[in-house]
Amino acid sequence: MSIESAISFFIAVLIFGVTPGPGVFAILAKALVQGSRSCVLLAMGMTISDIIYLIAACLGLAAIATHFGEVFTVIRIIGALYLAYLGWKMWSAPVDLTPKASKDSKTGHALSFLQGFLISASNPKVILFYIAFLPTFMDLTVLDAQDIVVASGLTFVALMIGLMAIAVFASKARRLFTSENAVRRLNRSAGSIMVGAGAYLLSR
Repeated sequence: MSIESAISFFIAVLIFGVTPGPGVFAILAKALVQGSRSCVLLAMGMTISDIIYLIAACLGLAAIATHFGEVFTVIRIIGALYLAYLGWKMWSAPVDLTPKASKDSKTGHALSFLQGFLISASNPKVILFYIAFLPTFMDLTVLDAQDIVVASGLTFVALMIGLMAIAVFASKARRLFTSENAVRRLNRSAGSIMVGAGAYLLSR
């Protein structure tokens, strides 16, 4: 992959990463309620899933994946239901304006990462993006391990930058909500966004 192709690929993935979809909606909703730091592993889960799709496309496995439609359907349904559940939890969360220290746990980290992974893995536009765009940036007939590593690294950096930029923006907007009614509206708005993301994912 040439330097020009690498830069173009990076920009394309960055733009793709911030395109509205279930992943962006999930990041937005979580950051609005819990802040940007809570989105790191969520974004990483999405990014790792994307990289797996990227490698699969590079190795020519995309055609094989089309024969496992039932598996992708099950994953999509599970992901959509989980998003709807999280949306309900946000909607019904009690209003508490007292600052609290974050209580992260290994289980919470794993669930956040898994949530992000499922969201991306069950989104058909991800594999379609890499199938359609990879030939534009690299010759798949002469692809070697170094090209795949470079493309994976660029994808990781571009997606994390894009997703975390959204999280930081949403987190800053969250600070404007200082009354109980405002926080309640925030929780319900974020919950609605999360449920909407699940419905969108289920309809694809």
